[in-house]
Amino acid sequence: MSNNHPIHYKISLEPDLEQFRFAGTVEITLETEYAADEIVLNAIDLNVMTCKIRQAEALVPCSLSLDLKKEELKIRLSEATCGRIVLVITYQGQIGDSMAGFYRSSYVQEGSSRYIAVTQFQESDARRAFPCMDHPSQKATFDIEIIVNSGLSAVSNAAIKAVRALDSGRQRFVFETTPKMSTYLVFWGVGDFKRVQKAGEKRVSALTLPGMEPYAGFGLDFGCNALSFCEDYFAIAYPFSKLDLIAIPDFAFGAMENWGAITFRENLLLRYPGITSKSGEGRICEIIAHEIVHQWFGNLVTPSDWKYLWLNESFATYFGYGIVDHYHPDWGVWDQFLYGQTAVAMSRDALIENFPIEIPGGEHVVINSSTAPIIYSKGGSILRQIHGYIGEDHFQGGLRRYLKTHAYGCAASDHLWQSLETASELPVTRIMKSWIEQPGFPLLEARRDGRKLTISQHRFTYLPGDFAQTWIVPVTIATFSSSGASTRLNMILDQPLQTFDLPEDTAAYKINAGQTGCYRVKYQDPANLKALGIAIRNKTLSPEDRWGLHADFFALLIRGDVTLEVYLDFLSHYDDEDAFLPLISIADTLSHLWLILEGSRRQISAAAIPRLESILNRIGYEAHPDEAYTRAILRDQVLWQATLIGSSAATDFARSRFALMKAGKAVSPDILKSTMQIGALTEGQDAFDWLEKRYRESTSEQERVNVLIALGGFTDKMVIAQALDYVIHQVPARNQFIPIVSMAANPSAIPLLWDWYTANLPKIETFHPLLHERLITAIVPSAGLYRPEEIRAYFTDYLSGSEKAKDAIKLALEKLEINLQSRKSHQGEMSG
Repeated sequence: MSNNHPIHYKISLEPDLEQFRFAGTVEITLETEYAADEIVLNAIDLNVMTCKIRQAEALVPCSLSLDLKKEELKIRLSEATCGRIVLVITYQGQIGDSMAGFYRSSYVQEGSSRYIAVTQFQESDARRAFPCMDHPSQKATFDIEIIVNSGLSAVSNAAIKAVRALDSGRQRFVFETTPKMSTYLVFWGVGDFKRVQKAGEKRVSALTLPGMEPYAGFGLDFGCNALSFCEDYFAIAYPFSKLDLIAIPDFAFGAMENWGAITFRENLLLRYPGITSKSGEGRICEIIAHEIVHQWFGNLVTPSDWKYLWLNESFATYFGYGIVDHYHPDWGVWDQFLYGQTAVAMSRDALIENFPIEIPGGEHVVINSSTAPIIYSKGGSILRQIHGYIGEDHFQGGLRRYLKTHAYGCAASDHLWQSLETASELPVTRIMKSWIEQPGFPLLEARRDGRKLTISQHRFTYLPGDFAQTWIVPVTIATFSSSGASTRLNMILDQPLQTFDLPEDTAAYKINAGQTGCYRVKYQDPANLKALGIAIRNKTLSPEDRWGLHADFFALLIRGDVTLEVYLDFLSHYDDEDAFLPLISIADTLSHLWLILEGSRRQISAAAIPRLESILNRIGYEAHPDEAYTRAILRDQVLWQATLIGSSAATDFARSRFALMKAGKAVSPDILKSTMQIGALTEGQDAFDWLEKRYRESTSEQERVNVLIALGGFTDKMVIAQALDYVIHQVPARNQFIPIVSMAANPSAIPLLWDWYTANLPKIETFHPLLHERLITAIVPSAGLYRPEEIRAYFTDYLSGSEKAKDAIKLALEKLEINLQSRKSHQGEMSG
């Protein structure tokens, strides 16, 4: 426990955007609990010039030392001191391009490179911009002032208090004092920002680069709505006088919830008419809502330690979708949540190399490709599970109590459980501890004997393992009588093996009704599975339940419990399927099997192509402006998957649309991505030349992303090599993972990826760690199928000398082993 607690920071900065350096002064008011002769701050990559310490009116002599390994600035006092003291530290730093700390971001205007400088501090990079106590529990108030060149502006968490002209021709921006907050939420930015506001709503603004103002209205409107929703739902007013939504060109993450000054990748805030798809619009809204929810969960109430980071991210994930659904109930948002969050979480959580939502022992948590699906997606899915268990009124009441009790302070998981338990009078603490304090999730195996239903539970993993784990599972069972009547049973499974009574005349039962639970189900009763198949075909079951049965069946296939022949036979129940959720799931799983089961590709294509073409025939190849959002998402994805697997109908349609694009004619934004991909797949070098020109000339970040995805579609080895060279030399670091992820799903490109990665590793290691990890998790599970021993040995040697990307490497290697297991189990099943 630290002896020193910050009360207030006053930060003064002079950034130089020509030399990419800055000078700073930080004045820290501290309270010390007991007499000590040392104060420890966090600092790294800073040149600390001077330090003065005042207590009352007296100066206290001190000396400095920097521990680079611990990232600590140690200040030794001449005598032990207790009480309130003030440190004044002057320092200098570099404005680098690492997308961490205080960094520069470039853009092109009138043919010349221009720069802005912004901050990104989560989780522990505030120390790169000012000496501080860089831990979420060490909250303080902040006064910030920034001197900038004439013609530039400055932005920070709080509103501008004053702008003062200096004799040098520069300007000093002085900002209002912030509420009590953590260092990782501090933000400042300098550049030629353009402010956009909505008529009648002056609190919320969008800040863009010059020329991007016309694209900010859509996100700005939704930001205003999301802020109003949160104030109403949580019953606590937003504490700042303003909220800025800031579009940043170079950004490692998708967005960041800096209090009062949220930053975004440009294409996650700006909507480009004729380019941004319905899927893109939904993503913009979900990301904006996610970050605005953080203004309460994370900013107002902050985790007392990084082990409780899930309290921020899980709520932002869950409510991010909920807010979009509130304003756009026709968008099928909760179907997208199950597909984009719950399914992703359960795939990640089925790995042996794993950890709980709440990291034990207070270990530092890093958001990366390994941790994000657990902290964000699994956490959000567990909240959906407990929300369903205690009900809406109790859930909302508990959250209001939690936020009100801990406002401007810090909280741990137990504080949330106590609030929900008080509101609901249900055993929330006991249930939730079993879900957040241990890794994984259970497989429920069900066997029926008359009215007796016996359910066992054990941990589900794709690879074999022995785990002595038990969960307290809120189980919901839908039962169906011979007459078709349905009953819903709610029960708690808290033992490894339990028996429950079914109603009389139960002809069939479906466990996890509504798919609110985070577990897999395996039915040991063939008659019940057959009856559920009929219910799928007849659509007696909801789309969520039809999706859940398929998702469980496919997971059992990957685990080796079900043969490929049995799985494909099970798909016949979905021949007349018309709902987004089961259809997109089936399209994904068939594409995955086609990719990894190389020896059975012809046979899988024969099964997959008619099914994918049936989806396109049902929803139509042509996109329509007023159609359902989920239909648009499904078409764009299936069009590409069907073409890649070998559908001539899908290929012919997309090639005709690519021809229109090359002729300068408009194509629906809802099929732009797949059309470009298929153009690359079918037209090789000509397509590369056209895409490269399109990328170079585009001013839309979303269009550039579409082009980068398309670069993963080539089949000619020479063109793939050309594309790979283009990626490493011409594509900004923030986006290099995009075409590589695309190539990792293209069997023509996969064999070239590993050599590209190892040849360019010295440069890749200079990227933000998250970007390096994304490359590893994309490349290894697929490229490793061709050279597994080499890749295993390479990373064994790599990890012996470095901790870099350790979590991502372990995750990627286990995914490789799962793919190899699938090949061994299923490769020859359909070779005839």
